[in-house]
Amino acid sequence: MKITSIRPWLIKSDASYWGEYLFVEVTTDEGVSGWGEITTTTKLANRALCTILRQIGVAVTGEDPARMEYLWHKIFRSFTYMGSRGAAVECVSAIDIALWDIQGKVLGKPIYELLGGPVRDEIALYTHPNQAKFTSKEAVVREIHDIVESGHTALKFDPFPHQGRSVDGVPRERRDGYLDGSMTRKDEREAAELTALIRETAGPDVDILIDAHGRFDVPTAIRLCRSLEEAGQIDWFEEPCPPESLNALKQVREKVSAAISWGERGHTKWDFVPVLENKLADYIMPDVTWTGGITELKKISALCEAYYVPVSPHDAAGPINVVAGAQVMMTVPNFYRLETSEWNLSKYDHLIDKPLDVSNGNLKLTSKPGLGVEMNRDYLQAHEIEL
Repeated sequence: MKITSIRPWLIKSDASYWGEYLFVEVTTDEGVSGWGEITTTTKLANRALCTILRQIGVAVTGEDPARMEYLWHKIFRSFTYMGSRGAAVECVSAIDIALWDIQGKVLGKPIYELLGGPVRDEIALYTHPNQAKFTSKEAVVREIHDIVESGHTALKFDPFPHQGRSVDGVPRERRDGYLDGSMTRKDEREAAELTALIRETAGPDVDILIDAHGRFDVPTAIRLCRSLEEAGQIDWFEEPCPPESLNALKQVREKVSAAISWGERGHTKWDFVPVLENKLADYIMPDVTWTGGITELKKISALCEAYYVPVSPHDAAGPINVVAGAQVMMTVPNFYRLETSEWNLSKYDHLIDKPLDVSNGNLKLTSKPGLGVEMNRDYLQAHEIEL
């Protein structure tokens, strides 16, 4: 069997927070194809990745898709001299996921069987409230009640005003192209009040996870974390500072009591080693579509296991992101929860052949080969964005 093409599918979709998904299809000369995903947070990045993927396709055409470790390194090292992080690793991620999908289909087994077999029957989830519905206290209570009643025992949200608040009409994060890193006392107070309300509504047995989205400077992050610790008994504080500086993360960690979660913007095992060695995080949260695919997520999870640090994969994109992370986590002893963007994932139904089963706050994978899902090619063709 040989690889015949790597095809990016950039799809317009209202189900995506950013209005589009970027899927990747790897095809072979024996008619077996596999699917990956690489959806990023900006339209510019998605389009740049499509161009890179097409060039990688030329480089790997004719290769054996079963040589996943070899192909991972071949693609990764093709970018080493110009910097091996970011876009290069995201392309590796999507292709790697698709190759595992092909291998599972060829062998007639789900990917988790190829990774050592399951250590659990289903995947515990944490999810997000739809904060667009937070128009009143009553609306917040209704949304949190829906999540708890769905069976989820953990939820995550960002209580800090950002895109809706601005300085001189420009969002705080992008003023003069610089990450401002600050937060007003008024916004801090509103964040604490929202967190307290959600904790009261969810009750004492639900994990409350806070996402700071890596946008605060050190003193602001410390102050905000402390205020939320007092307000809502939070269970983790995620990405308090931009990911470029582990020294900033270290300063925050030394001054707060809440558990620190880090890693959605970490690329490859090499980014996670100093975080683990320096005890900078209590939870590690790689994104399988950004950190190096299924191959690399399994390795990062093993590193974390040696430090007794739980793994909780990040997911903010489409259905392949969810199931690829879940396939790995079926085999990982030190697993906490898998992220989903909403508690009801019916928004993916039009993209895949069969709805995902997330009943009672847990994802149930099927025993179907590969990823266990097939993309709806008719929908993709009808909604593809021409470049």
